[in-house]
Amino acid sequence: MSNLNYLFSNAEVKDDAVIKLMNDKLIVYKRANSSQWQCRFKLANGKWHSASTNTNAIEQAKIQAISIYETAQIKISVGLSLSTKTFKQVALDELTNMRSQLNAGVAKTAYRDYEFAINKYLIPFFGKYEIKDITTELVADFEQWRTSEMGKVPKASTKLNHSSAYNRVINLARERGYIAGNHTVPQLDSKGEKSIARPAFTDEEVRDLLGYLETWQKSSYTEHTLKMRILCGAYVKFLLHTGVRHGTEALRVRWKNLQWHWVGNKKYLRIWVSGKTGPRYLIAKREVIEVLEGLIKWQKLDYKNLNTVIEARLDRLVFVLPDNKQLSNIENIFRNLMIRSHLRTDVSGRNRTLYSLRHTYATQALAKGVDIHTLARQMGTSVGMIERHYSKLTPMLKADMLG
Repeated sequence: MSNLNYLFSNAEVKDDAVIKLMNDKLIVYKRANSSQWQCRFKLANGKWHSASTNTNAIEQAKIQAISIYETAQIKISVGLSLSTKTFKQVALDELTNMRSQLNAGVAKTAYRDYEFAINKYLIPFFGKYEIKDITTELVADFEQWRTSEMGKVPKASTKLNHSSAYNRVINLARERGYIAGNHTVPQLDSKGEKSIARPAFTDEEVRDLLGYLETWQKSSYTEHTLKMRILCGAYVKFLLHTGVRHGTEALRVRWKNLQWHWVGNKKYLRIWVSGKTGPRYLIAKREVIEVLEGLIKWQKLDYKNLNTVIEARLDRLVFVLPDNKQLSNIENIFRNLMIRSHLRTDVSGRNRTLYSLRHTYATQALAKGVDIHTLARQMGTSVGMIERHYSKLTPMLKADMLG
């Protein structure tokens, strides 16, 4: 008896649309909406591999299925993948996975950073390549291309974020059998220059900045520009007096996240935020209350004051225009404010960004004697990070005590 006859003689017909071959290792079947026969078999990782026999004739389908199976075993034995997908195809699937977890509230907050890295850098560069074709030379080209795109050498935190996002795509490809188990895919460099704190504003510059806001808003050339600048002004004050992270934390704050925190007969504004380090409560400076009262009036909310909004637990974003739309270009608006106010750079020539307001908050808190453990909890960071960024400033901040 020939090998082929032996394979067929071991076939067991369960019904008209399912046939088992090779001691049940190979299944030939028909889908309900297809006239052609399909085949499938299990891989070593326990996952099923499926393929079409491209024929509606059962005897020809059996021959083709066995050929597909044996070819697959040869590929596996020499380290080749059975299916091929481009980096973009796998990356889009991974984006869908992360987005579903984010929507369900069970994802890491870092997933938002991974989404940005995949869409902004990884897909544009690696997208058209099959993952098995990514080489060390290609990765080196990506490093140079990314530096050109960013206009600077990325910091260690950025490189680590991009490397983590890249690895998620590679791991998904490996899980699905697009990469053979013994095939090594080159890794991205996850090391870079250590990040440094953004340039802060001095106390005098803070006074100049806040004093210039009204002049800047009145110089608006359209009604929409005025609205954007009013909202940006409120946002600046909020960041300056809370120390929260721009974007990932501040822009996601909703009115229902505000509460009163009582200590004896004194009340303080407590805000729940969730960002890259997870959720936390923080205590806002009293100036924030005035900012929020102004937004309630400006947005024409149907509430008398902050008390009534807090009681209502209003489920609406705080930093939106009166029509409930959020600004997508607030960094550019702030840059315009910095240029017009002549506060764009610090004394060493470093450009200020919205993150400079967070740095200013930390610097002012340390100058007032807030201990680093309390400050770390308030800002949602580690004591080590505070020490690395601000330990050199401490003697100058305490000059009146040390001199």
